[in-house]
Amino acid sequence: MEDRSNTHSVLMGYLLWILGFMGAHRFYYGKQISGVIWFFTLGLFFIGWIIDLFLIPSMEREAERRFVEGPVDYNIAWILQTFLGIFGVHRMYMGKWLTGILWLFTGGLFLVGWLWDFLTLNEQVSQINSGD
Repeated sequence: MEDRSNTHSVLMGYLLWILGFMGAHRFYYGKQISGVIWFFTLGLFFIGWIIDLFLIPSMEREAERRFVEGPVDYNIAWILQTFLGIFGVHRMYMGKWLTGILWLFTGGLFLVGWLWDFLTLNEQVSQINSGD
């Protein structure tokens, strides 16, 4: 039997897929490079976005094997990042109060930090969950 954690959700992937032409679901599953490509090309001109409708279950299985389960929930962190990220709420949820407050007063550190968190949020949560 496969050793899988419970870190990412297919349902969340499909919800983010709705915004997927901007790469949200790809960032969620830890596919930063293709997420950036989707962001700048509108999901590879919507063709890649439509193909991803069928690829989400395999992306979820890969993320389950890759990231560490623990006290910080990936789904909550991603919801907070996606919708309230410029206010630093996701950072406060992860216990990063200083940078969360900094994000709050600087608009996600002038949006650069907010974008950086899209690229690194899974790794940040894994690091917290593994106790490093």
